[in-house]
Amino acid sequence: MQEYLPPKNIQQAVPFFAVANMEASIRFYVEGLGFEIIARWEPRGKIEWCCVQREGAALMLQEYHTEGPDAWTPEGKLGVGVSICFICEDALALYHEFVANGISTTEPFVGNNMWVINLYDPDGYTLNFESSTDVPEETRYSEWEQA
Repeated sequence: MQEYLPPKNIQQAVPFFAVANMEASIRFYVEGLGFEIIARWEPRGKIEWCCVQREGAALMLQEYHTEGPDAWTPEGKLGVGVSICFICEDALALYHEFVANGISTTEPFVGNNMWVINLYDPDGYTLNFESSTDVPEETRYSEWEQA
């Protein structure tokens, strides 16, 4: 007898980031990282919320209001303690793409059997792009390139 499998209910997790400057965030994610805006909200003639996507990953961004009835000021610095890991086929290819687009990253290294590229968005959210490797743990990209 075939087992009954209910339809998938949860489809995707999409991080939602409060941002201080939507224009800077859009430049970073779209021009720098190659994401595409797939949905937007423009109640006052400029984007105040959007969903960006690249391949199988998406993020929502919303600029917080500092004045008016919806005003909100974050306690402390945005992004502190928030880390998103993007699991990729080839994180090193993305590293080269991001650097060519003017994005600052840390030097790729191997951790947990994965190449890891760390970035920080304009609000301090940590973005990790990672892909599997058999290169020894703690190897830095510059060491690996020279070998």
